[in-house]
Amino acid sequence: MPSRREFLAASAGVALPPASLIDLTIVEAARLIRKRDVSPSGLTRACLDRIDELNKKFNAFITVASDQAMAAAKQLDSERTPRGPLHGIPIALKDLYDTEGIRTTAASALLAGRVPTRDATVVKRLREAGAIILGKLNMDEFAYNFTGEASHFGVCRNPWDNRYSPGGSSGGSAVAVAARMCFASLGSDTGGSIRLPASFCGVVGLKPTYGLVPLDGVIPLAWSLDHAGPMCRTVADTAVMLSAMAARPYKTSSDVRKLRVGVPRPVFFDALAPEVAKSIDSAIKVIERLGGQVRDVTLPRIEPTVIVRAEALAYHRQYLPANESRYQPKIVGEIKEGEKVSAADYAYSIRNLHEVRQSIASTFEQVDLLVTPTAPEPPFLLGSNPDFRFLRNTIPFNILGIPTMSIPCGFTEAGLPLGMQISGPMNGEDRVFSLAHAYERAEGWINRRPGA
Repeated sequence: MPSRREFLAASAGVALPPASLIDLTIVEAARLIRKRDVSPSGLTRACLDRIDELNKKFNAFITVASDQAMAAAKQLDSERTPRGPLHGIPIALKDLYDTEGIRTTAASALLAGRVPTRDATVVKRLREAGAIILGKLNMDEFAYNFTGEASHFGVCRNPWDNRYSPGGSSGGSAVAVAARMCFASLGSDTGGSIRLPASFCGVVGLKPTYGLVPLDGVIPLAWSLDHAGPMCRTVADTAVMLSAMAARPYKTSSDVRKLRVGVPRPVFFDALAPEVAKSIDSAIKVIERLGGQVRDVTLPRIEPTVIVRAEALAYHRQYLPANESRYQPKIVGEIKEGEKVSAADYAYSIRNLHEVRQSIASTFEQVDLLVTPTAPEPPFLLGSNPDFRFLRNTIPFNILGIPTMSIPCGFTEAGLPLGMQISGPMNGEDRVFSLAHAYERAEGWINRRPGA
């Protein structure tokens, strides 16, 4: 297979082989579509063929909307003026985003036949920007797990080694992007559900500022902590996706010489697996070499919260009593934990949530960005029953509500991806994009792909 650079250099006016199309980034594919060197239907057909080839192995898709996707692609083929920055780009959605005419199940038997009559707001925005919806992606049921195993539609598997977890709950979203089944995907993140799968699958995953992307038409886990965000192969692609999702422009820059980069070592750097420690230390040195001013910082105290348990119970209490057998057993247990939360405990946690979100502003008077490992350990084997230490570094940023991105920062000796988190102040996505893009260009981890 030709390299991307060789492919692009030879592409003008040439019929392009599907095997090369799937390795294009969104930025590259959009450029070729504007030049009419590739077509939306060609990109869509290449993705559908890839799904047909690999989905049985990795179980990333719950529903493949082949007919709808090809019909949308052919319509876009005929339009001379691009609708927007995603014109003709095939993407896929975590199966908790409502999609008109395409079932939305939250990976649950309870909703297995549910077909919404309208799109979630963010899906509507993506379609208006020209995106083509390929289908709906596997996830942990109702987004209430982090292993990719608690789905009515079966276990989702890591494309780098299918014995391993892809992370969750947005496991299918990360797998589909990493395995080149789509050009981008949507995930959701309540405690790390975008960033952990991004780290485990070697892609870019962004949890934007809380409230930046509308959540109407998105099945909730916990309203106070839920974030909708994109998952892509590159930082620049992520900026394009977020621009459409948030209805405001974002861009990348590679100049990080004036950025003050904080490293919160307490908790986030405790008891790291040796390969994770080596990888993040190397990444911090690269940031320093690029001109980032690295310094240690201490974050405000972030207390454990009962918000997820209380709000998950509030949503499911209308369904669970009469339908318990239609839920995954593990998810039933998690939901029922909410019965132990008192009104006083919930009220205190909500108050603390608002206070800590206000207090983080003082940290960003000292630094522009924060850097941590995404997870303290590499991907775990499916069936290994991991504990919540894998979310130790992700949950605090849901509580804080600040934009946080996971980008690839290395691989284990066994060839499994590792991730680094970059966090910015409220509505500081541009800063996050700048450092992430500069690091990505310096290290080139995105040039590795599963099976290559």
